[in-house]
Amino acid sequence: MNWHQLLSTKRFGQEAYHAQRNDDRSEFQRDYDRLIFSAPFRRMQNKTQVFPLPGSVFVHNRLTHSLEVACVGRSLGNSVVQKLQHNHPENLYLGEIGSIVSAACLAHDMGNPPFGHSGEKAIATYFSEGNGRILENEMTEEQWKDLICFEGNANTFRLLTHQFNGRREGGFVLTYSTLASVIKYPYSSIFSDIKKQKFGFFDAEKADFEKIASELGIVRNAENPNRYARHPLVYLVEAADDICYQIMDIEDAHKLRILSTDETVELFMGFFDEARQKRRRETMLLVSDRNEQIAYLRSSVIGLLIEQCAEAFVANEAAILEGKFNSTLIKILPEISVNAYKTCSDTAFRRIYRAPVVLDVELAGYKIISTLLEHFIEAVLHPEKAYSKQLLYSIPEQFETENTDNYYKIMAVLDYISGMTDIYALDLYRKITGINIPGV
Repeated sequence: MNWHQLLSTKRFGQEAYHAQRNDDRSEFQRDYDRLIFSAPFRRMQNKTQVFPLPGSVFVHNRLTHSLEVACVGRSLGNSVVQKLQHNHPENLYLGEIGSIVSAACLAHDMGNPPFGHSGEKAIATYFSEGNGRILENEMTEEQWKDLICFEGNANTFRLLTHQFNGRREGGFVLTYSTLASVIKYPYSSIFSDIKKQKFGFFDAEKADFEKIASELGIVRNAENPNRYARHPLVYLVEAADDICYQIMDIEDAHKLRILSTDETVELFMGFFDEARQKRRRETMLLVSDRNEQIAYLRSSVIGLLIEQCAEAFVANEAAILEGKFNSTLIKILPEISVNAYKTCSDTAFRRIYRAPVVLDVELAGYKIISTLLEHFIEAVLHPEKAYSKQLLYSIPEQFETENTDNYYKIMAVLDYISGMTDIYALDLYRKITGINIPGV
C-alpha cells in the first residue's frame, strides 16, 4: 500500500463528480462537518456509553465520547504527519491525516444501538437463542452470521454508505479514505474469529467495501486472503478510541464515587516514572478541587499516550503499509505505559463494568431491545396481520420494510432499532407493551 493511493478525496456515491475543489475546507474537513451536523450523530447524545444517562452527575454518552475521540484522533494524526512529512514530501494529502482520522473517529460509534454493548448482544442473541432462530433456513450462511453476530462496527459502515428510501446514493457520501479508516475489522462476518466474532461490514455492504478497498489499493491479508489488511489510519482511530474510553471511564468512575480519589490518582500516576510523578503531584496540588486534580492527571496521561502512539505508528510504518502489522498501537508502547494501561483495564472490568448501576442499564436495555425486535420482525414478515399493519405505520418510510427478501426486511428493522436513542426505545417499548398509553 502507498500513501498516494490511500489518501483519496473521491466520494462514495459521487464518483462521477470527482473533482479538485479550491476553497478553505479540504474534502476531509467536509467529511467532519457533514457528520457533526447529521441527525444520527446528534442522536448519540442520548445513547449510553457505559454509565446510565445523567442524573446529577454528567458522565459520558456516545456523543461526548465520540467528540473526545475525534479530538485525540486529530492530535494523533497531526503528530504522525510531523514525523512522516520529511519521508513523503511529495504527497499532496499527507498533511490531511489529522482531518481524516478525526472524521473517522467522529463516526466510529454511529452504528451502535441504544443501551451500549448490551444492545448489540440483545440483537445477536435474539437470532442465536431467541425466536429469531426460525429464520436460519431462509438465510445464506453469510447473512445468518451477520444476524447472530450483529456488530456495531459493521452497522456504522452500513449507516454511512447505505441509500435509504428517499435519500441520495452513497449515504453520507464521504470520501473513500474516511470510510476505510472506520473499518476496524476489514472482513465479513463469515471470516470473523470464532471467539471475538468482530467484523467490519455486513453481506449487504460487501461489494461496497471491496470497491473502496480496490480504489485505495488496500491489500488482502497475507495469512488469510479472505480478509483485507487495515487501512493504515485505522490504527490511529483505534488508538484514539482506546485512549479515550479507558482513561475517561476511570475519570467517570471517580465522579460517581465508584473509585476513590487515591485509587484514581494511583492509576493515572502509574503511567509515569518517579521523576514525572513527583512533578505531577506538585502541580496537581496547586488546586484543592479533587475533580480538577483528576482532570489534570487525566489530561497528562492522554497527552503522553498520544505522543507514544504516534511514535509507535511511525516506527512501524513499513509493516503497516505492507499489511503485516498485527497489533494495536497500545500494546507496543513502552513497558511502563503498557502495564499502567493493563492495570486500568483490569480495574475497569472488576470495578466499573460490573458495577450494579451499569448492569442494571444493560439488563433493562436487553429486555427492551429484545421486545422491540420480537414485535417489529413479526410485523415485517407477516405484514398482512392487523397488528402488523399498525406497527408498520410507525416505521419511517426511509426504512425498506417492503423488500421481498427477508434478509433485507430484517436489516431494515435493525436499521430502525439501532438508530433509536435510549429514551425513544424505552418510550416505544412502553407503548407497544401497554405500560404507557398516550393521554392516559
